[in-house]
Amino acid sequence: MTTPLWTLEEIATATGGRIGAGVVPASGASIDTRTLAPGDLYFAIRGDVHDGHDFVPAALEKGAAAAVVSDEKASAFKDSGRLVVVPDVLEAMRRLGRAARARSRAKIVAITGSVGKTGTKEALRLALSRQGATHASVASYNNHWGVPLTLARMPRESEFGVFEIGMNHAEEILPLTAMVRPHVAVVTTIEPVHIEFFRSIWGIADAKGEIFSGLEPGGTAVLNRDNPYFERLRAHALASPAGRILTFGESEGADIRAERIVVKPDLSVVEARVFGQPLTYRIGMPGRHIALNSLSVLATAHALGTDLALTALAFSDLKPPVGRGERTVLSLRDGEALLIDESYNANPASMRAALANLGAVELARQGRRIAVLGDMKELGEEGPALHEGLVEAVEAGRVDRLYAAGSLMGHLVEKLPKAKVVAHAPSSAELVETVCADLRPGDAVMVKGSLSMKMALVVKALKERYGAGQTSQALKG
Repeated sequence: MTTPLWTLEEIATATGGRIGAGVVPASGASIDTRTLAPGDLYFAIRGDVHDGHDFVPAALEKGAAAAVVSDEKASAFKDSGRLVVVPDVLEAMRRLGRAARARSRAKIVAITGSVGKTGTKEALRLALSRQGATHASVASYNNHWGVPLTLARMPRESEFGVFEIGMNHAEEILPLTAMVRPHVAVVTTIEPVHIEFFRSIWGIADAKGEIFSGLEPGGTAVLNRDNPYFERLRAHALASPAGRILTFGESEGADIRAERIVVKPDLSVVEARVFGQPLTYRIGMPGRHIALNSLSVLATAHALGTDLALTALAFSDLKPPVGRGERTVLSLRDGEALLIDESYNANPASMRAALANLGAVELARQGRRIAVLGDMKELGEEGPALHEGLVEAVEAGRVDRLYAAGSLMGHLVEKLPKAKVVAHAPSSAELVETVCADLRPGDAVMVKGSLSMKMALVVKALKERYGAGQTSQALKG
């Protein structure tokens, strides 16, 4: 018989809750009835928009092992015996997450950074899963509820755990890294992301450096040697329980160093040196930033003592997650076009990278590069200047036609030749029809913007109108 993820005794001990007569052992954990599976322990946490207690009946109807509810709300469900009653639901989930970490013998990795967290996490998930049972964050579950939920879901037999940790403000990473207690902590890079909430980018570096405070004694800090804030982060690592610092990048002094990066339309090739030893590998995604982040994966693999050759081989199967570079071939009446979906989120660094990837696409004759860009949020007073600063990236990306959404993108629009800008609208929804109607065979269209700009509306419309194919005849890339 398979051991449940959580026995009744473990649930009671970890959460400190009162266990109802109908509660059964749990096979998973959930906070969302839309994705809840039978046997999940449902945590009715109160979010910014919804109170999870409103969905307790739905969770129980879908077969939840139990619903974890607060003392003050429990009376509303007095007729159900499948309740775990606690003083604070979110704290109960944190306690279950800590219990999962305490019982685990897995080697744990925590990843943060201004850009590249999710991509690096997915690359690590892929590489480590070929060398042992691996548990990792779903999507971008990297905040105050995402991290404990991911921990609470970690199977006891896991050999590796990979956790993404994010932040918008100082001191948000501290409690999360203390909960995860990683053996390896990675900072991908430092960029002006969420700068609205900091006095300077130095403050962002300090906030990201908090991740090292949670390292297990003697653990490894992995740092980007190329980043201007390397020394700042190194100081945080030296002040932490870390026993070792590994560096990656293109700099001469990096432990894992890229000597040559070749970006092709649909893949990247890296010639690297790992502690002086040559290693060449292929990545199944295009992009210099993807290639550079792969070096941090090699550094992590080295720190964990796993097989570097197997890690490098895994990169060839790496594919972009939805909204982060996913490529879809669109079927038009007289041919095909390429859609590059970068709609999940945006900041100056990721926007430049996405434009560079658009520029690398090899078009068929008469094909055009189309960029549909939305505002980059949380940049504070620097917002206008950082949007203006994309002019060179647009030109380098060989963009033929640009659609812009949002007031901040107006600062970019003003700096570009009028002939290049097709439309500028307050919202992404107002661009949908124009973009769809403009598409021709041979075109490549890239869509990107901050999550609140809802650029995915454009992506959805293009996919619905033109369907999707698996191969492209119209595009060489």
